[in-house]
Amino acid sequence: MDAKTQALFEARAKIVKAMAHPTRLFIVDQLAGEQEKCVRELTELIGSDMSTVSKHLATLRSAGIVQDEKRGSQVYYRLRVPCVLNFFQCVESVIRSNIELQQQFVG
Repeated sequence: MDAKTQALFEARAKIVKAMAHPTRLFIVDQLAGEQEKCVRELTELIGSDMSTVSKHLATLRSAGIVQDEKRGSQVYYRLRVPCVLNFFQCVESVIRSNIELQQQFVG
């Protein structure tokens, strides 16, 4: 594998790793549809402490999935590239396919 190909797959892995947590997937889902939320709102929705939510947001920001904007004392987050939601559709297709396959063996 050449260096360019290696770099591409490493970049892909960083994005997939950033999404590989239920809380971060929930955050992405909450930011769907051009919505934005501040850390306080996300903390209330998630039910975790602010530092934990901030760490999740930092992971998503580092991977380029979300972007932030400071307004006064609040930081607002939104999806940087909304097409990341297509990933959810693909994952859900795999889930449905797996269920169908399991039902063939059970039924």
